[in-house]
Parts: sequence; structure tokens; C-alpha cells
Amino acid sequence: MFTKEIEIRVRYAETDQMGFVYYGNYATYFEVARVESLRALGMSYKELEKSGIMLPVLEYNCKYLKPAKYDDLLTIKTTIKSIPTARIFFDYEVFNENKELLTIASTTLVFVQAFNKRPCVAPEQFLEQLRKYFHQNQ
Repeated sequence: MFTKEIEIRVRYAETDQMGFVYYGNYATYFEVARVESLRALGMSYKELEKSGIMLPVLEYNCKYLKPAKYDDLLTIKTTIKSIPTARIFFDYEVFNENKELLTIASTTLVFVQAFNKRPCVAPEQFLEQLRKYFHQNQ
């Protein structure tokens, strides 16, 4: 299992009239967390796209347990629990500075060939990097 944590400070513009993070901004937070997770595995979105692979989101689920507020320092924990094939699954947990769990979410993305928009298997170089995290637990 692979896990990566990042921190994001809530900006005023990301809040609604009640002072809570507007729900639509979580998708952006999760994208940042996902991009940094892939970067930690040695594969950036930019490199994937240059190699002819795209990763569109197929599914997005989110459950808001408690609100995040302006100026909160959020920790977003991103987890990949299984080796991907043509799809990759990300799970997210959002915590505030008091370590309270605020939000849980998941996304499913599909590896797609840019030239024909058809699903394909994950690049072998990426799989090699990811497998390291699964073998150390066995």
C-alpha cells in the first residue's frame, strides 16, 4: 500500500458565506494530493501526458464529516491500496491541525492513450515504482 501526505492551507477565497471550505474546492485539493502522490512515485502528470498517456477521472465520491475553515492547515492523506491495471483508485482522508478527520473521498482514474482516447494498462515504469510499496509489506 502506498500513502502520501500533503498539507494545504485553506485560503479565504476557498470558503463560502459560512466560512467553511466550499464543497467544490475539495476536488481541487484531491487533484493536488493525487499529482503529488504520483510525483513521489517518480511519475508526473506532465511526463505521463508527454508519453501519450492521459488520466481522466471516471468516478469521484466524497463524504463531508466536519467542515474545514478559513486558514486551517489541512493534511490530505492519499492512499493507493492496489496495483492498478487500466484503472487506478485513490482514497483520501482530510484532517485538520487537531488531527480530526473532516472528509473522506475516493477517485477512480483511467489510463487512456492520448491518440485514440482508449483505455490502456498503466505504464510499466510507474508499476515498478508502485510495486515496491506492496512488496515491503509481504
